[in-house]
Amino acid sequence: MRRAAVASAWAWVLATAVGAAAGEPDWAAAQVTPYPSPKPAPAFSLPDLEGKTRSLGDFRGKVLMLFFWATW
Repeated sequence: MRRAAVASAWAWVLATAVGAAAGEPDWAAAQVTPYPSPKPAPAFSLPDLEGKTRSLGDFRGKVLMLFFWATW
């Protein structure tokens, strides 16, 4: 049963990709809501663990994971 669901999902993806050349995909028919494209992060700089100031631009073109936390 799971293979059938995966196969039908791939069939929909392929049909949507082929149909995309003719115009926008029919998101309502697929029962999904597209989200707006992400915006670039603002430029900022922070000290790293060694005390060297690093800017976000230093990592342009690389995958970067940031962890922020706060205590209130």
